[in-house]
Amino acid sequence: MASSPLFKVRQFIVNPCEECTYVVHDATGEAVIIDCGTYYDSERRRLLKYLDDEALRPVRLLLTHAHHDHIYGNDIIHDRYGLLPEVHINDKPLMTSHIFKRIAEIYRKYPHEIPLPKRYLVDGEEICFGEHKLSVIHTPGHTPGSVFFYCESEGVAFSGDTLFKRDIGTTRLMFSSEEDIYASLDRIIQLLPDETVIYPGHGGKTTIGYEKLHNPFLKAI
Repeated sequence: MASSPLFKVRQFIVNPCEECTYVVHDATGEAVIIDCGTYYDSERRRLLKYLDDEALRPVRLLLTHAHHDHIYGNDIIHDRYGLLPEVHINDKPLMTSHIFKRIAEIYRKYPHEIPLPKRYLVDGEEICFGEHKLSVIHTPGHTPGSVFFYCESEGVAFSGDTLFKRDIGTTRLMFSSEEDIYASLDRIIQLLPDETVIYPGHGGKTTIGYEKLHNPFLKAI
């Protein structure tokens, strides 16, 4: 399934973890921002310039999961557009307590505010913007509230740190579960067509079909 030329995905590789921040928009100018991890001032300016240059109107600020490298830039989106982050309800404990502790371990003094969600996502929810929608698919494992955002009409999905090209997200962290991530991956490969393009939280894009053939973790399911 080929993505429409009016449906655009812009990737920004940001912060010391080389995290992938995405701006997704269509011809209406409405956009969603996924995993805004912009940390350095230059990254923040580049993201805002893109939004301005394309005359985009962000309407949702989405998180695939609540790890520190995926939230660094949430404050600039809140300050500019009044949007608060939205993450799956099962990651609420990470978002509201653990993430502050983790950032304090990494940075002696973190220079930005961290806006918190007012509402949380649930499995099966639909995120509407412009003429498109993203379906929330709960994929616990890397974190309890990890999700895919899937646009069926365009055949694309945003996998966060659950699925990478030839790899999967680590389960060696606090709140992670190896059993859960394998169950989530099994669900995903049953649910999404092989031609679905996957935009991960780190690294380059891939497809479900490619991962079935070349990802040793998926081949083991």
